[in-house]
Amino acid sequence: MSGSRAAARIRHPRHERRGEARLPAVVAVLAALLLYLALPQKLLIAPRYVLPALEVLLLLPLIAINPRRLTRQTKVFRFLSVALVMLIVGSNLTALGILVHELLYAGVDDGRSLLVAALQVWLTNVIAFGLAYWELDRGGPVSRTQTPREELQLADFRFSQDENDDAVQEVADGASKASDWVPTLIDYLYVSLTNSTAFSPTDTMPLSARAKVLMAVQSVAALLTSLLVIARAVSILR
Repeated sequence: MSGSRAAARIRHPRHERRGEARLPAVVAVLAALLLYLALPQKLLIAPRYVLPALEVLLLLPLIAINPRRLTRQTKVFRFLSVALVMLIVGSNLTALGILVHELLYAGVDDGRSLLVAALQVWLTNVIAFGLAYWELDRGGPVSRTQTPREELQLADFRFSQDENDDAVQEVADGASKASDWVPTLIDYLYVSLTNSTAFSPTDTMPLSARAKVLMAVQSVAALLTSLLVIARAVSILR
């Protein structure tokens, strides 16, 4: 058996595990922030730098609490992290609403800028909802690695690894039951991406009501962006 296979089969007490790396989440937040800053001013509900500045103010204490690994969590930390994600989601959905309104009622004739803005909103949608799923599932990224599995909150999503323990050996060795696998940010970004392209769950299923509501909202937003806004922009270009 290879070293990686052997390591995957070793179950470690969850409270002894290293927390998830902080950097990927920071990069995702900054990417969403920069995409928002690049939107046309008419799609923004406040002066261009107000919401990004507020997001940075929420992000800085989160980095201070867990600068490298997500291992510590307090009520304040949990509130700030969820508030940051909801702010990103809300501002992007608002931009989408304004974009659709401009398309329907303002007689927009600049197809190129409309197409670019629609793509920015769509990409931010993927990042924002990926962060939302990451923050909410099983109590958040800190709980998923630092809390014993039997004490975790009920799962909001069922990943394929959660049911692969009876598959062929090379698959079963990496399953949640065998290796104590837990999802990380990239897993939730993938869920968000597939939901935004297929407009429905693919290999990861929502279990809780809040997960289903979030996925439904994201699907509708992606559908509006992809079918209505981008289609109209392409027609204008012609």
